[in-house]
Amino acid sequence: MAKINVLDQDTINQIAAGEVVERPASVVKELVENAIDARASAVTVEIKGGGIDFIRITDNGSGIEKDQIRNAFLPHATSKIMKADDLITVSSLGFRGEALSSICSVSRMEIISKTDEELAGVRCLMEGGEEISFEEVGCPEGTTFLVKDLFYNTPARKKFLKSAVTEAGYVESFIQRLALSRPDISFKFIYDNKNKISTSGNGNLKDVIYQIFGRDIAANLLPVDYRENGIRLQGFIGKPVISRGNRNFENYYVNGRYLKDNILCSGIEEGYKGHAMIHRFPFCVLMIEMDPHQVDVNVHPRKMEMRFHNGSELYDAVVHAVRNAFVKKDLISQVGIGEEKKVKEAPPRIPEPFEKKRREIEARFSSLSEKDKEEIQARKKLPEREESEPKKRPTIEERLASLGLAGQKKTPEGEKKEIDKAFQVKETSSYPRGEQLGFKSIPVLSELARPRHRIVGQIFKTYWLIEYEDQLYFVDQHAAHEKVMYEKLLKDLENNQILQQMMEPPTVLSLSIREKEMLERHLPEFEKLGFSIEAYGGGDYCIRAVPANLLDVDPTKLFVDIFDQLVETEGQFKDDVITERLASMACKAAVKGNSMMSYPEMDRLMDQLLKLDNPFQCPHGRPTIIAMSKREIEKKFKRIT
Repeated sequence: MAKINVLDQDTINQIAAGEVVERPASVVKELVENAIDARASAVTVEIKGGGIDFIRITDNGSGIEKDQIRNAFLPHATSKIMKADDLITVSSLGFRGEALSSICSVSRMEIISKTDEELAGVRCLMEGGEEISFEEVGCPEGTTFLVKDLFYNTPARKKFLKSAVTEAGYVESFIQRLALSRPDISFKFIYDNKNKISTSGNGNLKDVIYQIFGRDIAANLLPVDYRENGIRLQGFIGKPVISRGNRNFENYYVNGRYLKDNILCSGIEEGYKGHAMIHRFPFCVLMIEMDPHQVDVNVHPRKMEMRFHNGSELYDAVVHAVRNAFVKKDLISQVGIGEEKKVKEAPPRIPEPFEKKRREIEARFSSLSEKDKEEIQARKKLPEREESEPKKRPTIEERLASLGLAGQKKTPEGEKKEIDKAFQVKETSSYPRGEQLGFKSIPVLSELARPRHRIVGQIFKTYWLIEYEDQLYFVDQHAAHEKVMYEKLLKDLENNQILQQMMEPPTVLSLSIREKEMLERHLPEFEKLGFSIEAYGGGDYCIRAVPANLLDVDPTKLFVDIFDQLVETEGQFKDDVITERLASMACKAAVKGNSMMSYPEMDRLMDQLLKLDNPFQCPHGRPTIIAMSKREIEKKFKRIT
C-alpha cells in the first residue's frame, strides 16, 4: 500500500501556482485585478521579454498598510471576503487569496506600496516564496509590483511557454478586454519600451473602442441599451460590415467580469442572425448587469466561467437586446469602384478649369425650390440684352431683398452667412416642423426620402439602380424580395395568422415515453405554428392539420425537424429550425436573379422594403442594397482629384 505523505508548504505553493500562474498574462491578470479592487483610477503595465523576464504594474490605488504586506503573501489571504457566505455576492474581481503567494513562489518579486495615511511606503523583496528584505522607502500613494525571472525555479514549466511575442500578445489581449470593461480607468500597456495601449479613463466606452480597435470599428457601431426580467444590457454591437470570421471579437461582461459562456455566445449570435453571412460573427462589447444572487462566479480557478440560475431568461434578454439594436438602423455599405493601376508614363493631369466653381453653383442650384428653379430656367430663355445696354450688378440690399432679408445691411462676410442660411431654410422648409433636417441626413430607406428616389433602371436582369441625392444605390432584386417575404411569414407566425390545411390521411407518430411527455408539454407551441396533433391511442399521435403558409416545404418533415431539436436540447423550444425553414421558403418564392422586372414592379417592391424592420440584409445575411457616392464616380472620371 502506498504511503500517504503530507506535502510541505513550498510544494503546495508550486501546485497552486500551476493552477493560477499559467503564463505571464496570468500574473498580469491577477495583479491588475488587485489594482482595480484597490480603487485605482490609473494602471500602467510594462513587460519585457514577453513578461517572462520583467513585469511591472503600477497603480494609484489605496495601497497596502505596512503591517498587512507580509499577510498578503500568505496562502488564501484576502481582503475581499471573510466567510463562505460572501462568495454568493462577491463583486471584486479577485477573492481567492492565491495570487501573490503563487506568483512569488515561482519568481523574484518586489512590492512597493504606500497608503494615504502613512508618511513612507514599504518595499518588500520575495524570492521563490522567501522574504529577502523588508524596508521603508519614499514613494507615492499606490502599489507597484515587479516580477522578474518568471518560472526561474521551475524550468520544466518555463519550457512550455511560447515565444516572447506570443506571450506578449496574450498580455495585450487581456489589457484590451479589461480596458473595455472599465472605461473609467486609464490603462497604459508598454511592451519593450513601446507604448501599445493608452486609454483616457474618461468613462466613454466608444472612446476606448476607438483607442483599441481604430476608426473603422468605432465608426460602425450600434448602441445597445435594453432591460428585461431584471437584466440590463448596455454597450455596442458592430454593423455587419465589420463582422468577423471567428468569435475573437465577441466581448461580454457580467457584473464587470469578463468571461466565456455558451449561453451568452449563443444569444448574441442568435440576435445577430440574418444580419451577416453564414459563418460570420459579430463584433460586440456588451455589459450585462444582473442580480449577483443569480450568478455563481466561484466555478473556475481563473473565474472565466459562471453558472447562471436563470439561463433561459438571460438568453432571451441577450437575443432581444441585440435584435433591438438593429431595428430601423441604416446598415447600407458604401462601396468603391477600386483603384486603377497607374501607368508610369502617364502625364500629369490638368484639373478641369473652373470645376470647383461649377460644383459650387450646381450645389446651390440643386438646393433651391422647384419654383425658383423654373424661374431661373425661364430667364435663360429670354432674349439677350443689347450690347449697348449697360449691365447692372445688383446691390447687396437687392440681393438680400430677393431672399426675403430686406432692410438688413450686411458686410460681404455677413451677406454670405445670410445667403447660406437662406439656402438652408429653403432646403428644409418643405418638411414638417420637428423634421428640420438636411436631405442628406434622411436615410434612403425611409418614407421621407421615398418621393426623392429616382429608379434609373435594371442591369444584368438582377440589380436595379436608384439615384438619391449624391448617392447611387444598387438593389439586389432577389435578396430584397426574399427579405420582404421572410418578414411577412415571421409576422404571420407572431400574429397567429398561420392558416391550417387538413391532412388526408393523417400522419401517425409512434413516440417513446420521454418523447410523449415532451410533445404534450409543447403542444401549445406546435398549435401556434399551425399543427393540429391528437392522441391516437397507446403511445401514438396523429398530425391532422399542418400550416398552409409553408408553400413548398414538407410540413411533416418540418414537424420532425423541430421535434428532433426539442429532444436534443432537453426540451428547449428554439426558433432556429423554424426561421431556417421560413428563410428557405422565402428564397424559393422570391423573384430570381436574371429576371426582367418592370418599373412598376420595382417601385412596388421598394415600397414594401421600406416597411421592414431590417431591410438591409436578406435572411441569409447577404446585403439587399449597397451604395456608391457621386464623389467616388467623379474621381474615376478625373473630374476631381
